[in-house]
Amino acid sequence: MLHVRGRVLVGPQDVRDELWVVDGRVSFTRPPTAGDVRTVTGWVLPGLVDAHCHVGLDAHGAVDAATSEKQALTDRDAGTLLIRDAGSAADTRWIDEREDLPRIIRAGRHIARTRRYIRNYAHEIEPGDLAAYVRAEARRGDGWVKLVGDWIDRERGDLAACWPGDALAEAIAAAHEEGARVTAHCFAAESLPDLLAAGIDCVEHATGLTEELIPAFAERGVAIVPTLVNIATFPSLAAGGEAKFPAWSAHMRRLHERRYDTVGAAHDAGIPIFVGTDAGGSLAHGLVADEVAELVKAGLSPAEALSAASWGARAWLGRPGLEEGAPADFVVYAEDPRADVRVLADPALVVLRGRVVG
Repeated sequence: MLHVRGRVLVGPQDVRDELWVVDGRVSFTRPPTAGDVRTVTGWVLPGLVDAHCHVGLDAHGAVDAATSEKQALTDRDAGTLLIRDAGSAADTRWIDEREDLPRIIRAGRHIARTRRYIRNYAHEIEPGDLAAYVRAEARRGDGWVKLVGDWIDRERGDLAACWPGDALAEAIAAAHEEGARVTAHCFAAESLPDLLAAGIDCVEHATGLTEELIPAFAERGVAIVPTLVNIATFPSLAAGGEAKFPAWSAHMRRLHERRYDTVGAAHDAGIPIFVGTDAGGSLAHGLVADEVAELVKAGLSPAEALSAASWGARAWLGRPGLEEGAPADFVVYAEDPRADVRVLADPALVVLRGRVVG
C-alpha cells in the first residue's frame, strides 16, 4: 500500500494533504487496515498528458514493437502517463495490455493529400475519398481522427491547404457521426478558415493563427496544441530548404519568429491550449517538461501551463485525474511545480496503475 503526504494537487484550487493507493486506485480516506505501507512525501500531480505524440513512429515511418516500447517507456519516465497519439502508421494496440506503459488515445493513421506529407506516414488520398477514410479511422481510433491540413505544395514552392472546403465539411461531419473528434496538422493560415467552417475540433501547431481568425477559434472553442518544442526546429528546416523553396523557407522563419506572440494572443482570447511535444517523428520522446516551460514563455501562467499538461488536458480528453476511486496514475515531485514548472523535468516518483514504475 502506498501513502503519499504533502501537497496533492487535485486541481488548480483543490489541494489535499495526503492520498492512499488502495488496490491500484486513489483514495483520500485512510483504509481501515493499513499494514504494510510505504509513505512518501512531496508535491503530487495527476499523470502528465502529451496531447500530440507519436508512439510507433520515427522519421521514416512505422517502427517495430521494441522501438515503440522504448518510446513509451521514455515518456512514462518523464511523467507522461496519458498520450494522445496524433497519428501513427504502427499498430500499438498491444500497449494497452501492458500495465507498465502509459495509456494511449489513438487518432489512427494520418490522412493526407497524395504526395503532400512525409513519406510512409499517412493514407495519401484525394478529396473525393476523404470522408470514407475519415469514417474508417474514426471507427479504428479512440475518439480522434488526424488530418494533414496543409503542407508544402512543390509547384507553388510554399505551404498550401490540402483540402477543399466541401470535402472537409463532409469528412468532419462523418467523424462526428461516428462519435470522433477531428484534429489537423496546420502550419499556415490558409488552411484554417475552411477547417473552422467545417467544424474542426482542434488544430495542431497552429502557427498560422491570425488576429482575424483568433476570435472565431475562441467563440467555437476550437483547441490548439502548439508543440512549441517542434516549432523550435523551423529555422533549421528553413535553412535546409532555402535553395529549392525560398518562399517556403521565408514563411517558416516568419512563423517561428512570431510563435510566442501567436500562442500568447490565443491564450489571451481564451482559446483552449494543451501540451503536446510532437515526439516520435524527428523529435525525441520525454519532452513534456520542456513544452510546459515553452508555454510559460508564451504567456501562460505556471498554473495554466500545468493544467494544459494535467488537470485541464485530462478533462478535455475525458480521462480522470486524482479522483476518489480513479486509477492511481500520478507523479511526485520534490518541489512545488507551481512555483517553477522546470521541476517537472525531475520527477521523484512515477506511479502508474498504483505501481511505482519510476
